[in-house]
Amino acid sequence: MNSPLPPAEELALIDRELAQLDARRLHLLARRDWLLRLLQQPGTVVARWGPAAAGSPAWSAGPTGPAKEASAPSAQNVLLTLGAVLLAVAALAFTLVSWGSMGIAGRSAVLAVVTAAALAAPAVLVRRGLRSTAESVAAVGLLLTVLDAYALYAVGMPDADGTGYAAGAAAVLAAVWAGYGSALRTLRLPLPAAVLAAQLPLPLAAIAADAGATGLGWALLVTAALDALLALRVRAAAVPAAVLGSAALLVGAAQSWSAGSAGQALAPAALLLAGAALGVAAAWREPRAWAAALVGAVAAVVAVGGVVRPELEPGWAVVAHLLVGLPLLAAVRVPALPEAVRRGSVLAGVVVGSLGALTAGAAVATVLVARLRVLEEVWAATTAAADPYGPGAAAAVALLMTAGAAWWLSRVSARPEAGVVAVVLGWAGLFTAPVLLGLPVAAVFAAQLAVTGAAGFLALRPPSRGAGIAAAVCALAGAANVSLGALDGRAATFAVWGLLGAGCAAGAAYGPAARWVRSGAAVCAVGYATGLLVAAAAVTDLAVVWWALPVLAVPALVAALGPRLGAVRLPTEIAAAASGVLALVLSAGRPGTLALVLALAGVVCAGAAVRPERRVLGWAAGALFVAATWVRLAEAGVTAPEAYTLPVTVPALAVGSLRRRRDAEASSWTAYGPGLAATLVPSLLAAWGDAGWVRPLLLGAAALAVTLAGAHRRLQAPLLLGGAVLAAVAVHELAPYVVQVAGALPRWVPPALAGVLLLAVGATYEKRLRDARRLRAAIGRLR
Repeated sequence: MNSPLPPAEELALIDRELAQLDARRLHLLARRDWLLRLLQQPGTVVARWGPAAAGSPAWSAGPTGPAKEASAPSAQNVLLTLGAVLLAVAALAFTLVSWGSMGIAGRSAVLAVVTAAALAAPAVLVRRGLRSTAESVAAVGLLLTVLDAYALYAVGMPDADGTGYAAGAAAVLAAVWAGYGSALRTLRLPLPAAVLAAQLPLPLAAIAADAGATGLGWALLVTAALDALLALRVRAAAVPAAVLGSAALLVGAAQSWSAGSAGQALAPAALLLAGAALGVAAAWREPRAWAAALVGAVAAVVAVGGVVRPELEPGWAVVAHLLVGLPLLAAVRVPALPEAVRRGSVLAGVVVGSLGALTAGAAVATVLVARLRVLEEVWAATTAAADPYGPGAAAAVALLMTAGAAWWLSRVSARPEAGVVAVVLGWAGLFTAPVLLGLPVAAVFAAQLAVTGAAGFLALRPPSRGAGIAAAVCALAGAANVSLGALDGRAATFAVWGLLGAGCAAGAAYGPAARWVRSGAAVCAVGYATGLLVAAAAVTDLAVVWWALPVLAVPALVAALGPRLGAVRLPTEIAAAASGVLALVLSAGRPGTLALVLALAGVVCAGAAVRPERRVLGWAAGALFVAATWVRLAEAGVTAPEAYTLPVTVPALAVGSLRRRRDAEASSWTAYGPGLAATLVPSLLAAWGDAGWVRPLLLGAAALAVTLAGAHRRLQAPLLLGGAVLAAVAVHELAPYVVQVAGALPRWVPPALAGVLLLAVGATYEKRLRDARRLRAAIGRLR
């Protein structure tokens, strides 16, 4: 082996080459280990050398095989957690069971060795890259420190106070765990454990010292403040700060509400104010902590209001809280405040105002519902001059305060919801204030009428749509309530209902108002006019059946006005029709009076049908006239209606035939409908009450003839009227036999037949629907 290099230089060169080969080998081995670990993970794609689609060598990808049910890290974590749990159970069992069998030296040795080993091992494990194992061992070590503290108490200080010792042990453990976590920052468990342990010392110390509820609240609040300071660096500390701070405020609120005097409420007030300051400070520092400002502002309101609460009546205590809480709404106009503080303060004012309004609303509901007692005896004059409902003026003051605050908020924040709330609360406060103040009855009615009128005027000219709807609802509720209260006396009924009716009529005539508001006012005006006429009839001591005659004056007047009603004509006429129905109901107790009222109602409808746009009322007029005639005949004991109908039917059909000759386009309903109905309908009614067979036979034959004539002449009215009457007669004649057959059949047969029929109809539904459409079209082509 000849070499141009000297032996010493060649040896050095060989050594360098071998060293490079060793380094390359180590690099390849490390790369190999990494690739093996990568292949063990589920879903890994392995690149293989193989033939491509075109037949040339190429890299191809394929799965490594079926995915494992658990990856290596997750399985490792499960094993480590189970190991830590088993070690913790073993340590607990050792401390509770085997501790007493060892001497002092053995106990000390075991505690020192095991705890020190458990706390020292994570440092070594972290340096070796075994972080999960280090976390598990550290958890065991932290648990051992707790067991050490318990063992020290059980052996060394058995006579010490348990709660006080727990407070001190918690403080020591929190400090030790914090130091341990700071030393091993790669571990995630010690520092949170230290934060949790730090929540216990002060509350446990307060309990041990018998500091009472207020002392416990201070302990909780101080701990929450420390957590808040720690949250500036560790965000996780914000959660225990919020929990303990809320607990402290709840303790303070409970103590404030249960205080029997202003002096007793001072200590809880101080606690609440300190909590409020902490909440505002947190919101000032953290832009997203507006909830802390909200809770703090509410706590401040409870603190200040709680001092004066024991010296006031419950209603005025609510007012005191509102005096403190509602000014918080002014924060919306203070741009210098941070957004979180401003938002929390405004919401706190809203919360306080809502609670105050709800509390005062209970008194309002009592006032409104109490008037239902008038219905027990109308016109009994039982309403007392003094206030019978009781809560005093505090409820009205609270409602008006919240209404004013809501109105101001709607103006400065452009929120329509606040305006709606302001309208409702303002109406409630003003409407119930006279009653709550115990004013005389006349003054109560006068004030409530004025408030109702103001609400109605606001509905006519609303600042916004929402406020207009709220004002209309309030006006309607107020009118109904004061009208109900007016039933207690005759004079009050006429005065209140008259004024409300006049106001509604004026509102219906107010052109610039919305159409729906005017229509509602017109309907109310018709209702009050009807009510006044009923009340006037009741004053005359007439029989109830005769009350119908003055009530008919309402639809007569509406029919006379007609087009003059303008845009509210249709709702007014509908309301007038309801008054007419009321007149019929009132007169139903005596046939003679009913016949008279039916005839008068027919006259009203006939008068309205004179106008071209109301021609349809002519049918109603005819029906009413016929009904009046038959009611009169029934009262006279007529048993053969044909004697009265046939003389009418024959000339009516003759006139209809002449009409058809002159006007071939005239409908058969116009020409023949009234004449046929004049005989067929009364005869059908008589046949259904007739036990004989002559009338049904004759009526059926006549109906069959009419039906055939209508089919032959292709006339719709004779065909449908005759067919309907013929079917009704057939049903009447077959009904006894059907009942007899149904009684003889087993009970399961009718349901079975009904089921078969439904299945048949369902199976051929589309065909039946087409047949029905063809039948409708065929009937529609008839005249």
